[in-house]
Amino acid sequence: MAISKEQFIKELNKDLEWEFAAAIQYVQHAAVITGPEYDAISAELIVHSNEEMAHAVQVSSIITDLNGAPVIDVEERKVSENAKEMLEQDLVGEELAITRYKERIKQAEELGEYGMRRILEDILMQEEEHRRDLLSSLGR
Repeated sequence: MAISKEQFIKELNKDLEWEFAAAIQYVQHAAVITGPEYDAISAELIVHSNEEMAHAVQVSSIITDLNGAPVIDVEERKVSENAKEMLEQDLVGEELAITRYKERIKQAEELGEYGMRRILEDILMQEEEHRRDLLSSLGR
């Protein structure tokens, strides 16, 4: 059974909560991560944060285009004092985003919202790039 527009908006709002959380988490991790081996990724985490906020703007626009109201809630954030654990936390967030956006892309197609699907595909591509950056920094 195809998703309803209302359920699609609800899921997009949950994605929005995760985008806000990711942006905040990346800022905090970039500020506190230490060690010379993390200099490059620290700067990259700020880039990721800015891209997550851009995703939040894009998702908010999709929600309003569907006559919904974007939420201002923020999902769970993770903190750690261990640099490797921070990057692992960020990686878990990216894996979740990738899974969720793949679902959202299918749902947009089911609803015949091809322009929205294209925007979601662009977001997915950036989330996959974030995952690659984190995996590289973790030596995987």
